[in-house]
Amino acid sequence: MPFEIVRNDITQMRMDAIVNTVNPRPVIGSGVDAWIHRAAGSELLTAREKIGRIGVGEAAITPGFDLNAKYVIHTVGPVWRGGLLGERKLLRSCYESSLALALKNGCESIAFPLISTGNYGFPKDEALRIALDAIRGFLKDHEMMVSLVVFDRESFQLSRQRYREVASFIDDNYIQEKTAQQISPRHARPERVLRDRDALDDFCAPMECAEPAPPRAARKNIPLPYGKPKPRLADLLAETDAGFSETLLKLIDKTGKKDSEIYTKANLSRQHFSKIRNNPDYKPTKPTAIALALALELNLEQTRDLIGRAGYALTNSSKFDVIIMYFIREKNYNLFDINAALFEFDQSLLGAQ
Repeated sequence: MPFEIVRNDITQMRMDAIVNTVNPRPVIGSGVDAWIHRAAGSELLTAREKIGRIGVGEAAITPGFDLNAKYVIHTVGPVWRGGLLGERKLLRSCYESSLALALKNGCESIAFPLISTGNYGFPKDEALRIALDAIRGFLKDHEMMVSLVVFDRESFQLSRQRYREVASFIDDNYIQEKTAQQISPRHARPERVLRDRDALDDFCAPMECAEPAPPRAARKNIPLPYGKPKPRLADLLAETDAGFSETLLKLIDKTGKKDSEIYTKANLSRQHFSKIRNNPDYKPTKPTAIALALALELNLEQTRDLIGRAGYALTNSSKFDVIIMYFIREKNYNLFDINAALFEFDQSLLGAQ
């Protein structure tokens, strides 16, 4: 099942479980804790009192009472004290303990706040990285809809380095005029999309970078990755007129991977992927088509070819497209990283269907 980042009031989320960050003792705190108790009614505190003390990094569960959620999972986040007292490990444990408890109680969906980033002072960029790592690890082996809920933009923050690099790439490549047609013929000649290959020379994604970039001086005469002819999907599959679904399934077969590996990596549900597999004429949304191309780790030309079979193109007149091109350029196919960047720049997310 997919993962999503949403801007919302967590008390309004219709999920099987929502996660509440609480005091170790059964008292009503401030912020999200106070909102959840107010929305759930007085019975929530009574149930919380029966649990008693909860350790840092641990979790406990109660009914949701008057909330839209069936359950409330209470977890105690660590107070940030400089990172020398195991705060990162404890924060990860909050997510893992909560997810395990949701799974044990038959939950199919769960919503988290960004734990410990309020009064507890955990750096937001580090808290986000830990949350994404923990959730991604869980979803590799389990099916559950997981939402990370932030109340406003100030509650969410990429690392400063990543934000600067993505913003720089957008500035260098984004053309601020909408093309009359976002959909282009599948085999139209692709436009040059990177005007300055050195714009992101020093960037290497902290989570999953394929390999370190060579020194700038050593790259002066190296052609752009899409400048040198590479096999197109049509060449690889020898099916120039194949539709999106047919092409996708042949690509998956060629990789030798299971369907589940691809749709999980693409942040799609099994039910959604079944529609694609069982309907040769199925037309995905553009974010879904791109998510599947990224799950297959296609290069830029191959991505254009695949999504073109669904009637879509990548253009420099769309910030969404430019951000996608940036991550393909960096060979970072991690959808959790990509969705975090898309959310930061107020763009639609990939997958989550």
